[in-house]
Amino acid sequence: MTPPSYPGLESAYLGLLAHVSDSFEYRNAPRGNAAREVIGVSFRLPDPRQRLPYLAARRANPVFHFAEALWYLVGRRDLEMIGYYAPSMRSSSRDGRHLGGSAYGHRIFHPAGGDTHSPFDRVLELLRRETDSKRGFIPVFTADELAISDNPDMACLAALHLLPREGRLHMVCSMRANDLDCGLLSDVFSFTMIQEFAAIQLGLELGTYTHHIGSAHICDRNAERVQRVLAEAAARPEPVHFPFAAMPTATTAATVARVLEHEEALRTNTVRYRPADIADVGLEPYWQQVLLLFEVYRQIQHEETDQVDADVLDALDPGLRWLAAHRWPACSATGRTR
Repeated sequence: MTPPSYPGLESAYLGLLAHVSDSFEYRNAPRGNAAREVIGVSFRLPDPRQRLPYLAARRANPVFHFAEALWYLVGRRDLEMIGYYAPSMRSSSRDGRHLGGSAYGHRIFHPAGGDTHSPFDRVLELLRRETDSKRGFIPVFTADELAISDNPDMACLAALHLLPREGRLHMVCSMRANDLDCGLLSDVFSFTMIQEFAAIQLGLELGTYTHHIGSAHICDRNAERVQRVLAEAAARPEPVHFPFAAMPTATTAATVARVLEHEEALRTNTVRYRPADIADVGLEPYWQQVLLLFEVYRQIQHEETDQVDADVLDALDPGLRWLAAHRWPACSATGRTR
């Protein structure tokens, strides 16, 4: 039987939170992380572009979501970039410079074992030859992770499966485990970005996204926030909704590399962009929005401002502006007094 279908990630997220909060199967505490758990959970998104939740209590971080997706898309595993957006990830590194299992992009987009092509490129080659193939499978979790004593960074993603059907590219994602309040949101955001990027490279429309989870859990340390999120969703007269734009059909690996050149300049505080500067970089409006978000974060991190420049915030699409305002007081109308 096919899994339940949801119009967007937000509704799937809320449904899973309610299910595991109220109908959990197990209480456990692996490595001291007490949690409620349901085994074997799945859902489907007919429109994978609706990949952001607009819930004030959750305070989703659109800057990190885009940064992580880009970090994956170029196959990086360094802490230098991703640690700037998520400092807590540094604790999962064994050498203080790289990440292991959670660097999914390194395993998907980086050639392995002496190959000259990445697993992603190999799968695209296959799907161009076999236009209705079932073999577009990209494993991510590897058995050698189990051999590392007390591994602090074991991959939660088991595999991605790309399935072209009747002019659309579908994706099935298999997770060994998902923290529903934390990891699920960023995982689905990144994996559906990878799916959309792959569809463009193959000249296909975006199909459905299906997400399978072995262990779906909510950690006790996040239980209070989960209840606030569910209470907000239950009390609002109707959901907040902002449609998410389609990735430009001209997007290539070179496009992503150009975006990351500007990302690095902003991350290292070597440039300061006004909206007009970003409009002149030669990227399509979709990617200009990402650079605007990175400029917002640059001001927050490097200038410690009480108020992000109004012209930068005004240039953001309404949905991204809404998320930024609820995530950072410096992006709200009243600054840090909010």
